[in-house]
Amino acid sequence: MDQFNDFSLPKRYDAADVERRLQSFWQTKGVYTFEADQGSEVYSIDTPPPTVSGDLHLGHVYSYSQTDFLARFWRMQGFNVFYPMGFDDNGLPTERLVERQLGMRSYEVKRGMFENECRRISEEAEIKYKELWKRLGLSIDWRYTYRTIDDLSRRIAQWSFIDLYRKGLVYRQKAPTLWCTECRTAIAQADLSDLTREGQFYTIDFELDDGKSLPIATTRPELLPACVAVFVHPEDQRNLEGRVARVPLFAQEVPILIDGAVDPEVGTGIVMCCTFGDKVDIEWWYQYELPLIQAIMLDGRMSEAAGDFAELPVLEARQQILDNLENAGRLLDKSTLKQSVRVHERCDTPVEYLVTDQWFIKILDHKNDLLDAGDQVEWHPEHMHARYRDWVENLQWDWCISRQRIFGVPFPVWFCSDCGEVILAKDDQLPIDPREQSPDRLCACGGVSFTADNDVMDTWATSSMTPQIIGRFLEDDAFHNLVYPMSLRPQAHEIIRTWAFYTIVKSHHHFGLVPWRAAAISGWALAPHGWEKISKSRGGGPATPEEMVDRYSADAVRYWAASTGLGKDTIISEEKIQAGAKLVTKLWNVARFSEPFLKDYQPQSKPPSFIPTDRWLLSRTQATIHLTTEAFQDYDYSSAKSITEAYFWHDLADNYLELVKGRLYGQGGALRDGAIYTLYHALLTTIKLFAPILPHVTEEIYRTLYAAHEASISLHRSHWPEGDPSWEDELADRFGEALVEAITTVRRYKSERHLPLATEISRLQITASDQTLHDQLHDIVIDLMSVTRAKEVEVVDILDPSLPRLGSVEIQIDINPTRDT
Repeated sequence: MDQFNDFSLPKRYDAADVERRLQSFWQTKGVYTFEADQGSEVYSIDTPPPTVSGDLHLGHVYSYSQTDFLARFWRMQGFNVFYPMGFDDNGLPTERLVERQLGMRSYEVKRGMFENECRRISEEAEIKYKELWKRLGLSIDWRYTYRTIDDLSRRIAQWSFIDLYRKGLVYRQKAPTLWCTECRTAIAQADLSDLTREGQFYTIDFELDDGKSLPIATTRPELLPACVAVFVHPEDQRNLEGRVARVPLFAQEVPILIDGAVDPEVGTGIVMCCTFGDKVDIEWWYQYELPLIQAIMLDGRMSEAAGDFAELPVLEARQQILDNLENAGRLLDKSTLKQSVRVHERCDTPVEYLVTDQWFIKILDHKNDLLDAGDQVEWHPEHMHARYRDWVENLQWDWCISRQRIFGVPFPVWFCSDCGEVILAKDDQLPIDPREQSPDRLCACGGVSFTADNDVMDTWATSSMTPQIIGRFLEDDAFHNLVYPMSLRPQAHEIIRTWAFYTIVKSHHHFGLVPWRAAAISGWALAPHGWEKISKSRGGGPATPEEMVDRYSADAVRYWAASTGLGKDTIISEEKIQAGAKLVTKLWNVARFSEPFLKDYQPQSKPPSFIPTDRWLLSRTQATIHLTTEAFQDYDYSSAKSITEAYFWHDLADNYLELVKGRLYGQGGALRDGAIYTLYHALLTTIKLFAPILPHVTEEIYRTLYAAHEASISLHRSHWPEGDPSWEDELADRFGEALVEAITTVRRYKSERHLPLATEISRLQITASDQTLHDQLHDIVIDLMSVTRAKEVEVVDILDPSLPRLGSVEIQIDINPTRDT
């Protein structure tokens, strides 16, 4: 493609052709290339790598477009923008995608085969992701693309583990762990969601040591075989402390203890402690040194401790236990209740608390430091900072980073078969798979036999290092120091507790730094009924992004994404996308109208003479630049769009162009020169202000009308508009208000009489409220004739001294053969 378009703007804007052609041009010319040695200030973006777990949907378009708005703005502000892209393609979400496509579970396939399928399917998905981002017009430097399963990502993740281990910030412990029986892996506190459902409260007849009945209510009768104690409140008056209760069906005798955590108002005021039903059970187990009976196995079936119910799935075991209790006369009552259940957010499976060996990163001991780090981040919107604080303040577990899955980053450790000592891989061995390679040294005990850790890291353990991955840490220190700490972390609000928090944890533990200066938190795109978030795994919404782009254009879809500010959820609205398409068409039509006057226009260093109409629009242009710039600098792209849009529709398209048609089509001279100068700068300003949101149509207009005269081959490499301070004119602004009032009055007059706006007026008389306004209106009679289609315009002196000064007019209109006022 040439440096600029040497053809005229066609009548119809062909979005598909323009977008395809410009996207190729941007790539070929390196318009969005990050130049590490450029010298200008770097603006680096820690772009969220989309999780490879299904097809992208309009929710992704919504949030990723918003990042691009900001990247484009700061690039035009003169910053050297580092805008990479990644793909989060290791861990549980990718495995679940592969399982769905294969129609089988990972444990039903040989490990190597499953890993190969994960790589194949994730690579195919990433090609589609990249294609969508390009179609959307994201200004990414694709040279800096990574995968969280690639060599550098695995190397950095393993380095992180080793560094934290050496610092004493990682430990391995066999303890009660949050466990998903569906995904068959440990999970972290951040992987939990609360699910409200209707449950059952069962009152069961335990037996006291004297043979009397002891009714206890529970929602989980399947945990009866794991009951190790019974608790009552210290103020309970039934004199049960120190006695023994016998568990029905399973006959184990358990002590009755007292503890203030018992709520005497719930159920019968007596609670059975099982290992484990919830976190309180775990606390009691530690505090009172109770025995451990694990009744549920890792795959969600009952263990041998369940006796006749062993090997049954939990829900089936629950029903059979209830049937047996009822047959034995030990089921005293059951009632319905609303129940909040902790579930794994990936699959909505209620979590269990099972004793397993897991790796943990210490965070509970560092909560104050992590709160301070969050305080140093500039949160947009500001109230999202409270979400971060609330999460940190309410943490109850250290971060469990081990997962019993297949496709992930292995832990770079072995265990000595003789003494159990941990053997770390050396830094120069990374990335390493300890299952395929042995240590290059003996254990300190002299042992020569080692067992590799078969677990893999939580995917967040890798993606929490994205600033280092995109910063080429361990490969290029100078580059890493150039881009880190990052300028911006854009992300969704629901992963503040995971990606944002974990990245701050890693940055603090490794470097003592905050990972980025600002965080831009996006909201959700909701299904049209307005309450349900769309997601890859639960349905992608009413239409695919590709369908919307095909139907309306990428710019129209981006317009919808810009209609709501950061942190706010929005409904997927085809009407707003249609409004975006309408704006694109109007912008194109204005450019086409302007082309005969601007295509060969040579910008003048010295402005020509202006009449008040020109001074008004130039003043409005300067104000719009100021307000739009302030909004973008405050990360408020939505307000920036609204401000620019109001200026374009109301000031430029609807009024100024109609006012100056007479001068533009007339003879040459100072009046025409002033109109063309004003139009040149007003339209150039408009497309620049719209450029971050509507990159394609604005670039096409720029390359056709402006590139031959401006310094940049691309609008998106040009300077953000600053205007001219001399354009600011308060008197012109007040004149413009009166002018628009006059125009509106005439248009309303015609509309009320069902007359076309092009209907000629034989005579228009305007009475000004003061001499200054009178003189200004008198100077623009040619423009008033153009916009009102009046054959004669008369501006008369003030008739009513009581009218307020500057800004009031009275209109008198003659349309032959009837005169109206």
